[in-house]
This record gives sequence, structure tokens and C-alpha cells, in this order.
Amino acid sequence: SNLVQTIHRQAKVLTFPALHIDNVIRQDDQTKEKGTLRRCTENIATFCFKMASKHGRQAKEQAVSNLLKCTRLDREEITLLIDRFSDLCQKEEGKLHRLEFRDELNRFFNITDDILMDRVFRAFDKKSSGTLKLEDYVQGIGKFLNGTTEDHVQLCFDAYDLNNDNYISREEMFQLLKSCLVKAPTEEDPDELVKELVEIVMKKMDKDHDGRVSLPDFRAAVEEEKLMLEALGKCLPDEKCKLTFQEMLRMSGGRYSSANSVSISEQRDKNARRNQKSH
Repeated sequence: SNLVQTIHRQAKVLTFPALHIDNVIRQDDQTKEKGTLRRCTENIATFCFKMASKHGRQAKEQAVSNLLKCTRLDREEITLLIDRFSDLCQKEEGKLHRLEFRDELNRFFNITDDILMDRVFRAFDKKSSGTLKLEDYVQGIGKFLNGTTEDHVQLCFDAYDLNNDNYISREEMFQLLKSCLVKAPTEEDPDELVKELVEIVMKKMDKDHDGRVSLPDFRAAVEEEKLMLEALGKCLPDEKCKLTFQEMLRMSGGRYSSANSVSISEQRDKNARRNQKSH
């Protein structure tokens, strides 16, 4: 270029090595090119991030709209549950694994029996995929928080139907009752006590007297006596647990931290103990 030629001429007059000046110019050009490339890369990254954020917001809004149609939750509750689901999925993005879900059931909904925690997971996992998707989690929690009686009947029946054959048998009743009953010391054979309970429950639930409980049988038994809904073990939260979970959602904005994952009731107990010590 004319600029390079001019500098070369000046270099000869000043006895500067032209090669050295040429190298300086090339390095300067390369530095400018690198700077330009870096700025372009940064601009592209910023653009991609904005597009991803926009797409993420659109996808989230679409998910909220879809879930509004199939749950009794409001927009705010669904949005908070979507955020919580995202944070709970520690092992795999977009998929909630069994152990992660069990921790949620245990901590906030006071469902502690191993068999029933797994069965509630199965009741949420409609497609039997082995993990919960976003819609599985939000719809299931929605049934927990403000589901209809029919929602609760279906959920409990699915949980009690251990072999998924659409019936609750005596053997399944025995397994569930033996698992959830408090194991107190007694002179009587505990298995015999459980068998007696099975017969009592079967007599109340088996409306068509065929030796097993169908969904219509179970529904009719619950209509007669609401307590029959969880006669075979706890798989629904009580009102206190519901309020605790909803309060936690509002306070945390749906966010979850494994380092600080105590429930509201646990935190209140800690605060109460702290206040007692201070007095």
C-alpha cells in the first residue's frame, strides 16, 4: 500500500531496517484483525444468548399456557413450579429422577414410607418413562395441592395397585399395611394382625364381592367414608403440608438450593430454638 511504501522510504532515510518496520505493520494489522474478530465473536455470543433467552421465555410461556388448561393451578403457581422443577433436576436437565422426587415427598409432604414414595412416583409418571417430565411434576403437584376428590381417588388407587393390573388384591393390601404400620412389640404374630386388617379393609372396599378392589369399588368406598382414601397408607399431603409447601414456593420464588433445603416448618423450629436460647 502507499502507506507501507512511504514508511519504507522514511526507513531508508533514517537507516531503519525496512523489514522490521514491515513486521511491525503486519503485527499491528493482525492485532486489529484479532480485535475485530473478538468483537464479532462477542457480538455473536450476545446475539445467541438473547435469542436463547427469548426462545426460553417463549417456551416457558407456552408451557404455562398448556398447564393452565389441564390443572387447577393459577399462572403464578405454575410458573413457580416450573422454576422449582428446573432446579430439582440435578442429575439430568428436564428429567426428575426417582431419588430427587422422593426427597421432595419426604421433606415437604410428609410421605415417608418407601413403598408408597415409589408408588406415588409411579402415579406421577404416566408414561412409565422412569423419570418425571415437567408436565408430570406440575400436574401431580397440582393434584396434591388442590385436586378434586376424583383426582385423589385415582392417584391413591394407582399407588395401591402395586402390579398395575387395575385391581387391589389381598396380597397388595397385606404388603402395604405391613409396610406402613408402626412396628410395636406385641405377643401376637404381627402378620396375623395385618391379615385381620386386610379382611376388614377388603370387606369395606370390595363392593361387588369378587375378592379384589377395582377403581369403581374404591371410588364407592371413598364416597361412603372419606377416610378410606388412605386406608392402605399415606400418599397425599395433609392441609398443613400443603400450606408449608405453598409458603416455601412463594418465599423462595420456586428456587431450590441443596445447600439450604430445609422446609418451612424445620426453619421455624430452628428459629424457635434460637429465640429460646437468646432469652
